[in-house]
Amino acid sequence: MLHLSWEMLLFVIIGGFLAAYVDSVVGGGGLIALPVLLATGLPPAIALGTNKLAGTMSSLTSTISFMRSGNIDFKAVKGLFLLSLTGAVCGTMVLRQIPSDFLKPLVVVMLILITIYTLFRKNWGNNSTFRQYSTRTALLMGGAAFGLGFYDGFFGPGTGSFLIFVFLMLGFDFVKAAGNAKMLNFGSNIASLATFMVLGSINYGIGIPMGIAMICGSLLGSRMAIRKGSAYVRPLFLTVCILLISKQIWDLI
Repeated sequence: MLHLSWEMLLFVIIGGFLAAYVDSVVGGGGLIALPVLLATGLPPAIALGTNKLAGTMSSLTSTISFMRSGNIDFKAVKGLFLLSLTGAVCGTMVLRQIPSDFLKPLVVVMLILITIYTLFRKNWGNNSTFRQYSTRTALLMGGAAFGLGFYDGFFGPGTGSFLIFVFLMLGFDFVKAAGNAKMLNFGSNIASLATFMVLGSINYGIGIPMGIAMICGSLLGSRMAIRKGSAYVRPLFLTVCILLISKQIWDLI
């Protein structure tokens, strides 16, 4: 069991808070949280599981915040939550058999396309135009929920951004898209966390303090998004997409 000095524990807490502040709105918190955990000396497998524990605590908090503010459309997501969770279970099981590194180039291309599309549609996501699913969109959204849940369990980077983009395409504004995405992301997080628990790949002594810090960060981040609306969420979404692209390209190099 790895024990941290007070200085390193403070580093973990601050890193967790900052990661959750961003992740609570548009995802991408792992860009901050995972390097922080690796800096403590945790083996990569344990760092991933510990990050999933803290991240699930954060995800639950921000989901509740969006829920209480009325920025989750339950009619739109109630049937998708279980699909996202099931997809993540399948993805995590497949990950144990097949390495996921081959996905990195494809993820870079998809994130670049999403960023360019969002940049050129200046007023996209300012107002919600979604009313209800047609049979076609319901089937497509079900496939997207399962597929992105699978992706989150199998690989992970950019899941929050991909989910937000899908909900924007359906006609939701940025804040409701973020709320809906966070709910589905919470479902996939639960599945992945359960797998890490079974495998014993979590350091609870580090994960719980980090998770408490992430709860605070997610409360502040989600409240800022709810209060400031699309004018705040849109640039944050684009920033995280660009950072994710940079990180994946760096890993490929």
